Amino acid sequence: MKNMYKFLANTIFLGKDVHFLPECHSTNDKALSFVKKRQIKEGGIIICDFQSKGKGQRGNEWLSEAGKNLTFSIVLSPNFLDISEQFLLNMAISNALRRLLGEYIYDLKVKWPNDILVPGEGKLAGILIENVFGAKGWEYAVVGIGINVNQVKNLHPKASSMARITGSQFELEELFKLVIIQIEQSYIRLKRGKENEIRDEYLNHLFLLDKKSRFESIEGIFEGTIRGVDKNGNLIVEKTGGEKNQFGIKELRFTEG
Repeated sequence: MKNMYKFLANTIFLGKDVHFLPECHSTNDKALSFVKKRQIKEGGIIICDFQSKGKGQRGNEWLSEAGKNLTFSIVLSPNFLDISEQFLLNMAISNALRRLLGEYIYDLKVKWPNDILVPGEGKLAGILIENVFGAKGWEYAVVGIGINVNQVKNLHPKASSMARITGSQFELEELFKLVIIQIEQSYIRLKRGKENEIRDEYLNHLFLLDKKSRFESIEGIFEGTIRGVDKNGNLIVEKTGGEKNQFGIKELRFTEG
């Protein structure tokens, strides 16, 4: 694939510095390396045609076929937020992805903490945010994003793609531009202090919200109902009997979706 991913003209600050790599282990690793060497600024993007060791949540591998999908990382500097507010950035990015992909596919949901899926079909996109902190607080966030676009074979059993669901193929460069525009708008909204709007949008599209479901924790499999997300990003689950518990990202697994 030729380097189609260049300077983005229709954004304010995202995508003015785009690094295209035909292949890499992980765009997040590459972006973090650039950040530590001061070789990239806020708004810079690393995009790769093929990730050989793409990363997902909980240390999972993100499987992607070369030339079929979008895998990229954005460098942000959310130092206007306190470290304790990290999950607001997750919400803002998740909202942006769901909003954009929802223009092509109906009934998208955000699966906590930050996967985009179609119930009954599978996961379409995932987000992995890795942070760099300094003496003054939150310096950088490297936002890794993977979107299953045109791949229809060899997908993870719990994954799907835009092409598989719609039966159509998509122009990757155009989709990339639209995604970046949505992310920038969502990020600016966060920067302007629209936390409540961002939180409400996230919860309004949260997978399995207020529905009795089965989960797995260190204590085993149990039934419960998702009631929301606390300010630290923990999932609030009401167990049978009315007891509410907060679970961190590594403390709970869904048994469906």
